[in-house]
Amino acid sequence: MKWVTWEQIGVDRMGCGWLIRKFIDPDAEFLFIPMNQKTLPQGIEPFDIPGVRLSHHQGHCTFHTMLDVYRLTDPVLQRIARIVDEADVVQEVTVEAAAPGLDLICRGVRRTSPTDEVAMERGSVIYDALYAELASEDV
Repeated sequence: MKWVTWEQIGVDRMGCGWLIRKFIDPDAEFLFIPMNQKTLPQGIEPFDIPGVRLSHHQGHCTFHTMLDVYRLTDPVLQRIARIVDEADVVQEVTVEAAAPGLDLICRGVRRTSPTDEVAMERGSVIYDALYAELASEDV
């Protein structure tokens, strides 16, 4: 399946790409479009673009929305969703100490990657490591 999101991916879109390939669609292909592009390509599932099904809803990031839509109940993924929420969405209270670090690392990955596809691949390593570490703890 093909998926589309905005260019210049960050913590949420990077995490969503990892989630899609790891738990939803292992053969996913991604298309990155400019933020100001008004028309979305037909036949491609959009994510993390305002107004689409797979985006921010009820104060939560797109990663959180994807867990709900695809009924992914893994407690490690739920914890990652909380971390991404705090890293990507303004929160009144912060409880996940890893959130600012994850955001900082993802921004660095984007800046050091020649394309969004490369950033998505490099970010997947970060999310694999985060998942492995959290899975080794009592989530």
